[in-house]
Amino acid sequence: MPHNHLAPSQVAAFHKDGYIVIKNFCSKEEINKLYGTAVGDNAMLNNALDLNDQSGKKTKLSLWFTPGNDVFGYLTRSEKIVHSVAQLLESDAHVCHFHSKLMQKEPKVGGAWEWHQDYGYWYKNQFMFPNQLISVMVALTDANKENGCLQVIKGSHKLGRINHGFSGEQVGADMVMVTNSLKTMELVYSELEAGDALFFHSNLLHRSEANLSEYPRWSIISCYSSQSNLAYNETSTSWNTPVDVVPNEAILEWEAQSLSEADFLKKEDDPALKETGWEKSVPVS
Repeated sequence: MPHNHLAPSQVAAFHKDGYIVIKNFCSKEEINKLYGTAVGDNAMLNNALDLNDQSGKKTKLSLWFTPGNDVFGYLTRSEKIVHSVAQLLESDAHVCHFHSKLMQKEPKVGGAWEWHQDYGYWYKNQFMFPNQLISVMVALTDANKENGCLQVIKGSHKLGRINHGFSGEQVGADMVMVTNSLKTMELVYSELEAGDALFFHSNLLHRSEANLSEYPRWSIISCYSSQSNLAYNETSTSWNTPVDVVPNEAILEWEAQSLSEADFLKKEDDPALKETGWEKSVPVS
């Protein structure tokens, strides 16, 4: 890997707390291009899934596996993300892109997400090592308490995997353990400005409130794994394919294709979404 993107203190904070926030991770110009594509690309909108919270409010998400030559592919393949993930995974193996999802929380209707760990879902995919799984959220709009920003329980990644069961249409963490965690550890509202990035561990407990504000809360969350982290119940191929890294300049300067070629998640094609008691196997935030 080329030069490091994270300071040793940032890497240490990630392992201590289970997450780090990097301010101004993407420039205003990059965010304008990303958000413009998110709103304007018909392929993204046509492949959005509606997911309900317990109150019936909806959140849309579009999920795809292989990062391509579109602007989101350039972001998820960028040096600044991939090399930072490599530092946090502390693995000699290549970094692979499991999937990315565009989270679309619209004003007044964007639903809440219950307390969960991403590995609470990915355990179903039979990934062996939760320490080799990491998510990167890039805020495409400001995220704050009013529009349902992410809440995390600081240090909760050290609990290991917590049992998960149904909570409405979602899979949520055992609330006894969540309640105990909230008594024991600090609840943090991860308020982000557009362009900020949140890197978090697959066992970090997190949730978000419904968006009751007048403003949208959109973000892209990309999930990565070490190539050595085998998944015995995952049919996509991206999770075991090293990322073809591109320079950061690609986001703004390279010609970007439409997302129409992307391998979006289709419920009927994914074994983890079949009638197995895990109707929603994709963690959402």
